[in-house]
Amino acid sequence: MRKSFFFAVLGLALTITPVLYSAIDSSPGIAHEVETAGNVGATIHVEPNDRPRAGTSSLVWFALVKRGGQAIPLSDCNCALSVYAQPRRSGDRPLQQPALSATSAEGRSNLPSARVTFPRAGTYDVVLRGSPKTPGAFNPFQLSYTVTVAQ
Repeated sequence: MRKSFFFAVLGLALTITPVLYSAIDSSPGIAHEVETAGNVGATIHVEPNDRPRAGTSSLVWFALVKRGGQAIPLSDCNCALSVYAQPRRSGDRPLQQPALSATSAEGRSNLPSARVTFPRAGTYDVVLRGSPKTPGAFNPFQLSYTVTVAQ
């Protein structure tokens, strides 16, 4: 009786454990990471499903907002995107500086986005810099995200 109970509990644990791990680690290194600088914040999204793969084009987009939750559309921002390999040292040049374009996602439009192809598996710094097209609309900012790329 004890042995069958033990194996029943072990079987349940083996069934539940992968579900728990997938809930805990649903995204390698990003999971809609939020960064802030001054009165600006943004959430990064990497399609598909925040799981970029080496050598495959991924759409990277940002839900950019001012303090208080007002969206900052790409059309109001002099924004630039840079991608660096890690480890990154002072003076390193970006691997990529893809042009930003407006995209729509999750019911929002005019979001800063770019297509990025990460060359290899590993970690990268994705840096979004921006300043307002209308002086004083928001503070200039630099937001940095760590993105982990799978093979």
